[in-house]
Amino acid sequence: MIRLHTFGEAFGLPDPSPFVIKAQVLLKLCGQAYQTEPFAGGLKIGPKGKRPFIVDEGVTIADSTLIRFHLERKYGHDFDEKLSAREKGLSWAVEKMCEEHLYFALLYFRWMYQDNFERGPAQFFEKVPVLVRPLVKKMAIHNARKTLHYQGFGRHTQAELILLSQRDINALAAILGDREWFGGASPCAADASATAFLMSTLCEHFAAPTLDCAQSHPNLVAYAQRAQKLFFSEPLTDVVASASTV
Repeated sequence: MIRLHTFGEAFGLPDPSPFVIKAQVLLKLCGQAYQTEPFAGGLKIGPKGKRPFIVDEGVTIADSTLIRFHLERKYGHDFDEKLSAREKGLSWAVEKMCEEHLYFALLYFRWMYQDNFERGPAQFFEKVPVLVRPLVKKMAIHNARKTLHYQGFGRHTQAELILLSQRDINALAAILGDREWFGGASPCAADASATAFLMSTLCEHFAAPTLDCAQSHPNLVAYAQRAQKLFFSEPLTDVVASASTV
């Protein structure tokens, strides 16, 4: 059985990392049974220093997109099988907008808003000895700020960050329109990413402009609720059957 290395449920989400949620959706759409291996602490969290990663018959695959490619290659599952060439391009664009742009807005609002940090990421350091915990948390915030700066998002003003993230969310709402899924009648690869990032954006555990913007789009709220029910409220076999008939 495939072992999926995760962080574990948190903040009312299947995982605090949208990339882990994406990997879970991909595995369910592919019809592959898997066992989660939640993060138990320590310095090493994966072969690339990140999660998710999977171990499939002794082969380790890190990065959610490379996990997708592995599933397609090994198990012959085409996540975008029902899409036209143009739709496949749009699916990839939606996926990368979520992962390479909207993600950094979520990172900013979770880690740079002090109240959100204390309600969320700070909980990751509960096992750190009390005497050094404040220093470790301070270092973690510093590293997150460096990541945002090097990527570019951290160089913007807060107003600019809000504007950029709103454009992402508004674009998702416009692309989805009145369809059930980004894949149309049934989920495609883009839905794995969209599910992960919209569930994370709509997480009410964190107060953020991204939450307010997403909540202003009824189709995105309905989409996230639909995805939650399909992918995280039913057994694996039921998910596969439902996804193939919607």
